[in-house]
Amino acid sequence: MGRHFECRRRAKESRWASMSKVFPKLAKSITLAAKNGGPDPDSNAPLRVAINNAKAQNFSKENVEAAIKRASGKDASEITEMSYEGKGPHGSLFYVECATDNGNRTVGNLKIIFNKNGGQLVNSGQLDYMFNRRTVIEFPVPADKDLEELELELIDAGLEELDVEEGVVSLIGDYSNFASLSAAVEAQGITPTKAGLQRLPTQPIELTEEQMEDVEKILDLIEDDDDVQAVFTNLA
Repeated sequence: MGRHFECRRRAKESRWASMSKVFPKLAKSITLAAKNGGPDPDSNAPLRVAINNAKAQNFSKENVEAAIKRASGKDASEITEMSYEGKGPHGSLFYVECATDNGNRTVGNLKIIFNKNGGQLVNSGQLDYMFNRRTVIEFPVPADKDLEELELELIDAGLEELDVEEGVVSLIGDYSNFASLSAAVEAQGITPTKAGLQRLPTQPIELTEEQMEDVEKILDLIEDDDDVQAVFTNLA
C-alpha cells in the first residue's frame, strides 16, 4: 500500500511540476494574441487557436479569461516577442521564440545555457535558411470524416500536406495560410488539440543516443526558461 501511495504522490508532483512550467507560457500566448488582435476570439483567429491549445492542456476557463483581461494592462504592453538562434553540440541547431519584458535578461540567460553546454548564440538570421516556417495543425483522427475528402476540402485553404501517425492527423501549410487553414478546419467541426506556426528543419539530422543526451540537456534548460515560448531544432 505504501509503495503504491508513493508512486501516486510522485506522479501527482510530476504533473504539478509540468503544469507550473506550461501554464504560464499558455497564459502568455493568450495575452499576446489578445494584445495583437483584440479580446474577441470570434474575430481573432490566433487568439481562438491559443485558447484551444490551452484548453487541450486543461487550462481553465477562469485562467483564459484572466489572460485575455491581462492584455489591456501595463504588463502586457511591456512584453515583446523576440527570436534567438543558437548552435548546440553535435551539429544541433536551435531556433528559440520568446516573449519577454526584459530582453537583456532573456538573452543573458540563453547565452549562459548555450555557453555552459557546448553551444553558442549566433547572430539573428544566421540560421533562417535552416528552417521553414510552417502552419501545423493537429487533431485526433475524426470518426465521422473521410480523410481523403477532408484533404480535398482543405487544399483551397492552404493545405499542403496531411499526415497521420498514431491516431493523430497533422496538417501542414505555408505560414501565411495559418488563419485560412485554421478557419477551414473549424468549419469542418474539428477542434484542434494543437495549432500554431512552427519552424521545421530543412536538413534534419539524426544523432546517437549518447549525443541526444547532450542535446536534450540544453533543450530542457531552454524550455524551462520562463521567457521561452517555443523551441525548434534540426533534429529528425
